[in-house]
Amino acid sequence: MRLAVYGKKISAEAREDIENLHSILIESGVDFKVYHRLNDFIEEHCDLGLSFETFRDHQDLMAYRPDFLITIGGDGTILDATTLVRDSGIPILGINTGRLGFLSNVNRQKIEDSLEALFRKDYKLSQRRLLSLETSALNLEMPFALNEITVSRKDTTAMVTVEVSINGEFFNSYWADGLIVATPTGSTGYSLSCNGPIMMPGSETLVLTPIAPHNLTARPFVIPNHCEIELKVNSREEWNLVSLDSRIYSIRNGESLKIRRADFSIALVETAEHTFAKTLRNKLMWGMDKRN
Repeated sequence: MRLAVYGKKISAEAREDIENLHSILIESGVDFKVYHRLNDFIEEHCDLGLSFETFRDHQDLMAYRPDFLITIGGDGTILDATTLVRDSGIPILGINTGRLGFLSNVNRQKIEDSLEALFRKDYKLSQRRLLSLETSALNLEMPFALNEITVSRKDTTAMVTVEVSINGEFFNSYWADGLIVATPTGSTGYSLSCNGPIMMPGSETLVLTPIAPHNLTARPFVIPNHCEIELKVNSREEWNLVSLDSRIYSIRNGESLKIRRADFSIALVETAEHTFAKTLRNKLMWGMDKRN
């Protein structure tokens, strides 16, 4: 088995977990490489006394071709990792050293148990659909998003108007701070904080969630994920924002943004200890009622 380990924004609090993870990998005898920034942190701050073989980007990762990519960090680390694995099909196992952790749902106390489950092939792969963005306004190397594609205002406190068409038919104009187009994976992220519904992974759906809408009748709207969505944003300023997960770009007023289901998915490793239902109960305190 070959593994790659990815971590980007490393906190000092994660040092013990990083040492634990790499000690287990060394003891297991598996072949692995480490993202170069994470390796720099290990050399400078950890007591392992080792420097590992490294990779720097998508090309390096594809040349190495690991069986799994292990991320250590938060959900943002997994979103960053999708830009490394892209359409390769390499599954991702997320170890959470951040805060909430819906995608990186292996908690730091279960690192060894999760790796042992990986080694004995006691896991499932949860295939997560992505969104793709098509626009002549931007030249994007990675025009896809795992969580959501969002349009929003820039350099103004005034609302924007987001004109939405679905499958070529005008649907609605939202007066709001912006609009989120979220996948089921992203339904527990930004969309949830804007009162969007939680959707089960594997659902063939998307949700349109307005951000602070001024239309009192504007509510999150669930649609099939085979629909093509076209957005046009207008505001008092010349420029607006579009984000693909954590990657943010500026677009001019009136530019056409076409969003559809991507032609590949991301595989997340799911062990028996870390299912979606258990994550909801543990992270959102579902069922934490004294009557239960």
